[in-house]
Amino acid sequence: MFASLVNKRILTVVAHPDDEILGVGATMHRLICEQGCTVKAVILGEGITSRSETHNPEQWSKELAIHRQNIHHAAQTIGYESVGIYDFPDNRFDSVALLDIVKIVEKEKSLFEPELIFTHHSGDTNIDHRQTFHAVMAATRPMRQERVHTILAFETPSSTEWQAFNHAPYFTPNAFCRVSKHNIAAKVQAMESYEFERRAFPHPRSPEALEILARKHAVTIGAEFAEAFMLIRSIG
Repeated sequence: MFASLVNKRILTVVAHPDDEILGVGATMHRLICEQGCTVKAVILGEGITSRSETHNPEQWSKELAIHRQNIHHAAQTIGYESVGIYDFPDNRFDSVALLDIVKIVEKEKSLFEPELIFTHHSGDTNIDHRQTFHAVMAATRPMRQERVHTILAFETPSSTEWQAFNHAPYFTPNAFCRVSKHNIAAKVQAMESYEFERRAFPHPRSPEALEILARKHAVTIGAEFAEAFMLIRSIG
């Protein structure tokens, strides 16, 4: 299916700065650079303030400013046309009315007019990822005038695989995008832009682990590198 995505408009809706890289960075780099797709990332949460005991954005103002700079640097590396940045509280999306998140997704969808949306897996450990998935589904109900015909869910290293083994729904990929070593290198470079999120091996967000994950999925489909997804909906 990915080979047919030529010149498509794609929206990537994520919870935190770096999710747009961890989940789909190599795939977006391929689709943008090789297939002429126009892609926008929507980042719903600020991604920092949960590291203190109380939600106090002022305490993290310096880090939040750096985080925003990192977002734009990473987006440039992948080739995102633009980024929509919002400030829902980190790891506290369940403290916000889901409708407020839905309204943001609806607004971005209306402005950008995508045909496809990539977003989080609904069973992730992280509550913000789960709420983001639910918001996307609510914002793209398949009514007659709905333009979004395909929704794909991605895994987020250090969240999806850390969920309890008996917690459903499970991430069971049924769609794979072949990517090149060049695409993976762009993903790693973009991830390294995030000063507060990058980690050393064997952390799942380390450069080595991201390449290992891409090779793991690739051998499933007889390729060298790949990213994996769950096809949630496709209307032809």
